[in-house]
Amino acid sequence: MELPLTGKTAVVVGGTLGIGRALSLGMAAAGADVVATSRGQDAVNIIAAEIEALGRRSMSVASDVTDRQSMVQLRDAVLAEFGKVDILVNSAGITRRIPTLECTEDIWNSIMNVNLTGTLRTCQIFGSAMLERGSGCILNIASMATFVAFHEVAAYGASKAAVGSLTRSLAVEWAQRGVRVNAIAPGIFPTALNRELLESARGNELMMRTPMGRFGEVEEIVGAAVYLCSDAASFTTGRILIVDGGQLASGVNQ
Repeated sequence: MELPLTGKTAVVVGGTLGIGRALSLGMAAAGADVVATSRGQDAVNIIAAEIEALGRRSMSVASDVTDRQSMVQLRDAVLAEFGKVDILVNSAGITRRIPTLECTEDIWNSIMNVNLTGTLRTCQIFGSAMLERGSGCILNIASMATFVAFHEVAAYGASKAAVGSLTRSLAVEWAQRGVRVNAIAPGIFPTALNRELLESARGNELMMRTPMGRFGEVEEIVGAAVYLCSDAASFTTGRILIVDGGQLASGVNQ
């Protein structure tokens, strides 16, 4: 049986750790050739070897989502090697817990530059090639913070709310030109980005608010991502698919 992403080439930005790593390997397992990239060359080399061990093609190109020229070089390298980019996944992200009155403009701007402007950069750079070709799929990583507020992470929340808006805007703008743009909003998935926060009282509260009574495993995001990036979702664009163990649906759990 043919796998759902057979014949497709995917680029996963922020694809060497946490959710991004799971998506890189999951898309490779679903049949795609995958280029997983981040700032660390050693991490890029490791994930490329893991992808190739699954029988898919890859390449080792480090990049910095805050550097436009770096992303242009990444796109050009992938196009030179594979001839096309069918799928772009934007998984690079940072956060910082800080009272909003203490959040300097430098902190605010650094978070926006990665989470929001970085997503815009990659959508513009890779989207231009997709639009020229007349086909492609972009998958952004949103957040629960796209929909609800979390204590003392205003910059992160604002950036992820804006990622949701950007996803819808690009979907409407590019729909008739063959490019679909969707997002996934993960619930609570312990990663290096949030593990410290989840070991505090906040983690207990989040667990209580999740009807399934547990946090997610990053591999549990893969099915949603593969669907949205496959031809099975050919009439799906501008959507944010929530994978959260029921958290946003919940009022009272007991």
